[in-house]
Amino acid sequence: MQASTVKHNVNLLAAAFALTAVSYGLARFAFGLLLPQIRTELSLDIGTTGWIGSSAFVAYCVGVCITFALNRACSPRALAFAAGLASTVGMVIITLSTSGVALGLGVALAGLSTGLTSPPLATAVSLQFDDTHRPKANAIINAGTAAGIVLSGLACLLAFGGWRELYILFSVISGAVAVWVLYAVPTGHERTASEPVSCAFVKRPGMLALCTGSFLMGLSSTAMWTFGGSLLRDEFNFTQTDIAWIWVTLGLAGVAGAMTGVFVQQFGLARVHCVSLAGMAAGMIGLSFTSVSVAFAFVSVALFGASYITSSGAFLIQGIRLLPDRPDLGLGMPFLILAAGQSAGSPLFGALLGGWGAGVALAAFAGVALLAGLVFPQQSAATVPVAPVRV
Repeated sequence: MQASTVKHNVNLLAAAFALTAVSYGLARFAFGLLLPQIRTELSLDIGTTGWIGSSAFVAYCVGVCITFALNRACSPRALAFAAGLASTVGMVIITLSTSGVALGLGVALAGLSTGLTSPPLATAVSLQFDDTHRPKANAIINAGTAAGIVLSGLACLLAFGGWRELYILFSVISGAVAVWVLYAVPTGHERTASEPVSCAFVKRPGMLALCTGSFLMGLSSTAMWTFGGSLLRDEFNFTQTDIAWIWVTLGLAGVAGAMTGVFVQQFGLARVHCVSLAGMAAGMIGLSFTSVSVAFAFVSVALFGASYITSSGAFLIQGIRLLPDRPDLGLGMPFLILAAGQSAGSPLFGALLGGWGAGVALAAFAGVALLAGLVFPQQSAATVPVAPVRV
């Protein structure tokens, strides 16, 4: 690539990284960090918060479906801007919420933004990067989630527990990033050839295994993302400051996910897939030993954070390799099914937690993560390059 093209792509990568950080790290996953304070102020029980948390994942699924339907009609820039707008409005509603219903609406709209984020960014990367550089570019963008989590944790430490003030700050940042993507993300005049979404995509070799693994991984991850903060406070008597530092640790470890593309080239996609999911399971099991030593909490969430971002990046690469002619679907399909698993996992973990306790709930969800590691589409082990065409 020429120097001018590289310079342009740096701006795209930075804006896409920032949008991912805002929509995933702030709009979606920061809810788990701030949930203990929100529950107290709005008088919400654990079951209700589980359903509210699942609304974000359901909305994510809706967002991905919207991008599938509008891929041919709207440019990546328009869809990415819509993601930033949904994130901003959703967090404003959360800021103003005084009931579980209003909170659920804001959380759902914030969750919608994540579904609108990833597919257009995958399309943008397919337009601007060749086959060699796409996995690394996508992995770097995917690691924006970890950066957003770190930012939310540090902001929580500075805000001294004021969750409404934090969401005001997050809304301002989100609005600024939404404007940025208007200048950084391509309009999509050149894109990979696409055809309408149909069941034929799901029937392709390897897709069943990809969807099964994605669902199980998503289901297991809600143990940390939705209930991690509440577990640390209610089960292990952590203060909100302690939880914020735990969140920062999780996010910093998740930055390792930016190396997913390098890991895949070095060790192979199947090995990265299995090891990352085993790491997620180990992180959940380790959290249950926090009563023995506080160190278990920090080590466990760090292991979970690095493993989750790496695993999601591995699923991203699997999808794009299985659907090389539709990068938006290749990324969106596993993330859609992953979110469906999270939608099911949030109320299920809440029920297990209430009925059987933290130890049983964490062990059960760790087992689901291990099961996901055994499901791998062998067809994704090889790359099938597809050149972009002008339409």
